[in-house]
Amino acid sequence: MTAQVDEKPSAKSVLREVIEAQPEDASYEEILRELAFECMLERGLADVRAGRSVDHEEARRRIRSWRS
Repeated sequence: MTAQVDEKPSAKSVLREVIEAQPEDASYEEILRELAFECMLERGLADVRAGRSVDHEEARRRIRSWRS
């Protein structure tokens, strides 16, 4: 069986990549922060791909409504 080009990388491979990109003296907290950022980034990109996003003007309109 051959891998498809658009297959999503495994969570383990993404974690390994993020950790390996950190400097040797990175603290536990710094690494966790980078892992959390990667997770949030991927979640946001998945939302965009699924059409679960709003444009800038709509976001501004919604934020203004919170002030009322």
